[in-house]
Amino acid sequence: MPNRPINVLYIDDDATLGRLVQRMLARHNYVVEHVETADAGLARAEAGGMDVIILDHDLGTASGLDVLSVLSKDAASPAVIYVTASSELSIAVTALKAGAMDYVVKTVGEDFEILLRAALEHAVVKTRLTRAREQAEQEVRAARDRAVTLLAEVNHRVANSLSLVGSLVRMQANSVEDPGAKAALAETQARITAIGNLHRSLYTSDDVRAVDLAGYLRSLLDEFAQSLAGSGQMPVIRFEAETVLAKTDKAISIGLIATELVTNALKYAYPNGQGEVRVSLSREGDIVTLKVVDDGIGWSGTGTIRGTGLGSKIVRAMAKSLATELRYADTGGRGTHAVMELSFAGLAPPASEVA
Repeated sequence: MPNRPINVLYIDDDATLGRLVQRMLARHNYVVEHVETADAGLARAEAGGMDVIILDHDLGTASGLDVLSVLSKDAASPAVIYVTASSELSIAVTALKAGAMDYVVKTVGEDFEILLRAALEHAVVKTRLTRAREQAEQEVRAARDRAVTLLAEVNHRVANSLSLVGSLVRMQANSVEDPGAKAALAETQARITAIGNLHRSLYTSDDVRAVDLAGYLRSLLDEFAQSLAGSGQMPVIRFEAETVLAKTDKAISIGLIATELVTNALKYAYPNGQGEVRVSLSREGDIVTLKVVDDGIGWSGTGTIRGTGLGSKIVRAMAKSLATELRYADTGGRGTHAVMELSFAGLAPPASEVA
């Protein structure tokens, strides 16, 4: 038996039996408090401090089942051992279905004491195990909530830091005169923005383990268009997308690829800075398709790479990390159609991670 006394509430209208049970169980480290009515029993149970309740079936003007019905509505209510003088199994079954942990049939002699003690010991052990499990689960949930909060805070700070870096790069671009250097700094700022927006999406998301690609790419392209408008360019960037959840590392790669493709379209398809770029994200079965289309001078993906080639290297590296490659559709020289197909199974977090 446990070292500390076990507090037992005994609800029975038989005062004599109540005193007998008190004396009987006191020898085994139980402190029994006896009440004779249903109302008194419910009031004492609500006051708390009880480890187990012994509840008699026949309470004179009330039934133990009525009391059990009230007790079972309180998740914090102690375990109930149902006691009945009847040998009818249906009463015991009804009591167990109503929430009793165990039942004991009143008998004459030592059998009742033995059965009641056994039921009490079982109830105490089971209750303590249940409470220990609930406490452990509560601690795990609390630890998880702290970790999620901390991760959101980290993403918040990273997003702010990257935003500051992006602003510094933009200031540097505004201070240089060389067109090549200005363009290179603008592209660098776009790449920083792509990563920063991902972290911003994470700290505003309900689940930091997954990113909605549609929302992420939309915010990325909107900010990209605004930055271009600030530099005097007025391109039209249209975006259509289906909702696709992706792992955070995969989303960063896709965001960088989209940024590079749109940048290339604006730099080389429309030398005067005017034109339309259409970006789409769609899913069919297990295939997620990213397209970047323009109506400019056209590029088939072959021939001499214009510029430094850094953007193409970034796209190839990101595509490789996604286990895919970028291809260019044959347009007959009318614009550029860049297409990248991805496996949804490789993008999406496991179902258990997106609850």
